[in-house]
Amino acid sequence: MKSPLAEDQRAALIEAILPNVPFDGWSRPALRAAAREVGMPVEEALALFPNGAAELVACFSRWADLRMLDRLEIMDLEPLRIPERIALAVTTRLEILAPSREAVRRALSVLALPQHAPLGLRLLYGTVDGIWYAAGDRTTDFSFYTKRGTLAAVYAATLLYWLDDSSPDFGDTRAFLDRRLAGVASIGKARQRFEVALERLPNPLRLLRQFG
Repeated sequence: MKSPLAEDQRAALIEAILPNVPFDGWSRPALRAAAREVGMPVEEALALFPNGAAELVACFSRWADLRMLDRLEIMDLEPLRIPERIALAVTTRLEILAPSREAVRRALSVLALPQHAPLGLRLLYGTVDGIWYAAGDRTTDFSFYTKRGTLAAVYAATLLYWLDDSSPDFGDTRAFLDRRLAGVASIGKARQRFEVALERLPNPLRLLRQFG
């Protein structure tokens, strides 16, 4: 089990490494520079990330998730509808990442490697699970998984769009996200109407008894 002190040290190193990632990638040289920046012995910093780039990227993702949740916790989400809470959470996370967009691009390159695909899925799940929790979702039925699967697709598409968005304050990304969430809501409403219609249909067995 990771100690709180070690987690704090990792977070400090992640914050210190971000300016170097665009030049050195998620690498040992970048980590060494971050260690010197925070006044930590280099060997101690390397020992905190024994698996190299993949572990640095994983810590970066969790760092962004925690800061997103910290910001959302002090916001008044009660007046907002669930889709609005989801949109706010996604845009909040992107705002946190905005100063380090090239580091995000480099992180996705690491996760794109075949051996890191399972890690990428776990990190994506952690992000969308945190978003749904912050939005007030406490479901435990099958919809727990469908909600997270649906949001994972929306978030991944939005993140890729955001990486190349040059509009002021990422306004185009926000519009893209709103369209995606609206499309998901329309599908959900259509599914609900279909399920209600099925429930209203006569029972086939009862019809057979009537005409048999």
